[in-house]
Amino acid sequence: MRRLPALISAATLAVTALVTAPAAEAAAVAAAPAAAAAAATEARALPAPVACNGCWRPALNTSWQWQLSSLPAKPYPNVQMFDIDGFAAKDGAIVKSLKADKPGRGVVCYISAGTFEDWRPDASQFPAEVLGKPLEDWPGERWLDIRKYTGKLGQIMKARLDMCKAAGFDAVEPDNVDGYSNASGFPLKAADQLAYNTWFANEAHRRGLSVALKNDIEQIPALLPYFDFAVNEECWEHTECTTAQNDDYGYDQFVKAGKAVFNVEYNLATSAFCAKSNAQNFNSLKKKYELDAYRVPCRGA
Repeated sequence: MRRLPALISAATLAVTALVTAPAAEAAAVAAAPAAAAAAATEARALPAPVACNGCWRPALNTSWQWQLSSLPAKPYPNVQMFDIDGFAAKDGAIVKSLKADKPGRGVVCYISAGTFEDWRPDASQFPAEVLGKPLEDWPGERWLDIRKYTGKLGQIMKARLDMCKAAGFDAVEPDNVDGYSNASGFPLKAADQLAYNTWFANEAHRRGLSVALKNDIEQIPALLPYFDFAVNEECWEHTECTTAQNDDYGYDQFVKAGKAVFNVEYNLATSAFCAKSNAQNFNSLKKKYELDAYRVPCRGA
């Protein structure tokens, strides 16, 4: 879920400054080429994407329901994809039921990959040194030091992916994978986030699970080869959905690559975003913050 307004990366600011600064300000942006080069170096240092041959992937136009505060109840909405809480569905019964109800339906496993939640059954496994600042307005939740993924933290996340796989899910939605742009309590950098997010995506693919990029909009250009679709909150409200709005990143890049985009808006009226979403070939919903069964789709079912 969206936690704080996204921060623009230093590299993006530098490149934008190169484009917009007048000659009199050239000295102020002299470091921009170095920043852009550093960002490119970080991207080149990432591991190769792991293929996920045979994985389920949503079509560009896919009707869906995102329901996390409770499990779906019959009669289910006639949609092609459900995104539900992985721990609540770990016995596999609801996943099996959703698939039997509509053959070909994809079911996505929601887990937090970037925060500690004290109500989860594996909460006691998290080492104290990976626990950062609390998340504002989310009691019991704290940011994680994602730099520690090669140790115990990585083992915990692998176990969560194994849980999703065992329950019969087709894909995973890792939340809070933008800690570097939030007050996490750790000196996380963009390169740390790229390393963690690509590692996580590759681990999902190794298990035959497709994977969604949740928010983390600024890093779309580098992460696009690793992720199969995208889930976003409030990009229309924050005027950050498209490359035209952001200069060098946007969800239209997912669509151009043939990868579906799933967007939710909480505060905007459907009249303020549905036409724009449909024009971009996004799959957008109006939802409540509690992410219950309420949904108003912009198109289709």
